[in-house]
Amino acid sequence: MGVVAKRSSMTFYSGGADHFSHRVRIVLSEKGVAVDIVEVTDEQRPEELADLNPYNSVPTLLDRELVLYESKVMMEYLDERFPHPPLLPVYPVARAQSRLWMHRIEREWCPLVEQIEKGPKKEADKARKELRESLVGISPIFEDMPYFMSEEFTLVDCCLAPVLWRLPALGIDLPEKQVKPLLAYMERVFGREGFKASLSEVEREMRS
Repeated sequence: MGVVAKRSSMTFYSGGADHFSHRVRIVLSEKGVAVDIVEVTDEQRPEELADLNPYNSVPTLLDRELVLYESKVMMEYLDERFPHPPLLPVYPVARAQSRLWMHRIEREWCPLVEQIEKGPKKEADKARKELRESLVGISPIFEDMPYFMSEEFTLVDCCLAPVLWRLPALGIDLPEKQVKPLLAYMERVFGREGFKASLSEVEREMRS
């Protein structure tokens, strides 16, 4: 993967199809962090992961003696540890607003993704319809700014982009005429070098 530049003191245990892992990989890639990425699957789960993370889950970030196992905490830690380019606004009000958007994505859209991927068919279909309608509803906000409520690419985009990338795999087809601003946003984000370098092999195949 493009994120791996050289041997590093930082190790990232990542799920190739996991959108929570993907959001952290985007941050690592955007900042050009040298990191060893360990791909984790149900069939291949490193023994040390259970020792590092009480939930034995991905994503898990190991930086020397520090172990993190919550994606938003990892993202903000990386943004502070590697301040350039900054992925959160400078001013407290704007930073709080960005965190609130991240929270809403986590509360409102991430459960729908999980329901589509793992739920019974009836519940998955309901979640698919709800996520599609929600995305159609937010499309107009991308008319005025190039990124999510921002002139600059931020951690909010890092949370949203993995969900949008997975739409075909989730069986969600957006109505093109109704979501032109959102489609333009997706093209803008997916075209970023940092985003392209963040993709796992599994993620590349989602749109091949």
